Amino acid sequence: MSNRVTKDSWNASLYDQQHAFVSHFGGNLLQWLALKPGEKVLDLGCGTGDLANQMKQMGATIIGIDKSENMVQQAQKKYPGLTFRVQEAATMNYRNEFDAVFSNATLHWVKTPKQALQSIYQALKPGGRFVAEFGGKGNVQKITKELIHQLGTSYQTEQFPWYYPSIGEYTSLMEQVGFRVTHAQHFDRPTPLNGENGLRNWIEMFAASMLDGLTTESKERIISESTKNLRDDLYQNGTWIADYKRIRVMGVKE
Repeated sequence: MSNRVTKDSWNASLYDQQHAFVSHFGGNLLQWLALKPGEKVLDLGCGTGDLANQMKQMGATIIGIDKSENMVQQAQKKYPGLTFRVQEAATMNYRNEFDAVFSNATLHWVKTPKQALQSIYQALKPGGRFVAEFGGKGNVQKITKELIHQLGTSYQTEQFPWYYPSIGEYTSLMEQVGFRVTHAQHFDRPTPLNGENGLRNWIEMFAASMLDGLTTESKERIISESTKNLRDDLYQNGTWIADYKRIRVMGVKE
């Protein structure tokens, strides 16, 4: 556990309304998972449960975990027939329990990646597989560069809330904990954001911790200036497009 005090800043209802693209793109990742009916799957970073529910429809037994209590409560409300728990990736205590661990848009929030991979490896049965997609090297670089510019000298590197690895870095960590890496890719995925305030909403939902400790006026100034300066680059044909770059991996526990 980090010794920093962490608060649950996730607004689960707003997440469902404004950021449905997260689970929408995750549907594509399910093809890599290639579920068979009867398999037991851990959905790591289940959010509000949409992908866990899809996997259940495919005949799998699902446990969904998320570090956000707000997300877990929303998931449980939406899908009362599924099991959801508040847990963190790096401190899970499952042993040889799952045929697969699936994780979409989560592991870039885990700044202790090797510990998380060790937990995932332990959770899998021998022969089990780990399939994940999350932010890779260079993800949302234009947005974060602008925010850091606006923060100026007050910005400290530890305020950066994400871990965005290259393929070489992440697959090496996977191998160190025992995985055989069978697939890995890094790709651009320009991502449309919902509505005229799409970028503002994105910053408020996902980059809020970068603005922690600022006055309301300072936050507003930084968000307004950032969206104004990014408009030429990221606003296209009436839609905000975030400069996403993703890493996708698959590994087997041998």
